[in-house]
Amino acid sequence: MDILQLIDRLEELFNDAKAVPFTHNVIVDEDKMLELIDQMRIAIPEEVKKAQQVVAQRDRVMAQAQEEANRTLQISRDKADQLVQKDMIVQEAQRRADQIVSQARGEAEATCGR
Repeated sequence: MDILQLIDRLEELFNDAKAVPFTHNVIVDEDKMLELIDQMRIAIPEEVKKAQQVVAQRDRVMAQAQEEANRTLQISRDKADQLVQKDMIVQEAQRRADQIVSQARGEAEATCGR
């Protein structure tokens, strides 16, 4: 039984208890009270254990999500680096092509100009 149900049963025990006249005291069944206390002592560690399991599961999910985010970020950075490298190669090829064309024109003019 979970702790909230046990607390509800404890509240019922007090609500059903006989009032002592002219006081704020009540008379409760000692056996029922002690049984509820024993059940609470058993239930609380179980509830704490369940809560710890939930927290551990959440931590695992968060770690996996962070790991996936890091992987995705690294893939994106690698792709960006590749694109930059590719662009630099294209620019260098274009510069070299322009240089070759310029050199060929110069040679053609020198040859035809004579």
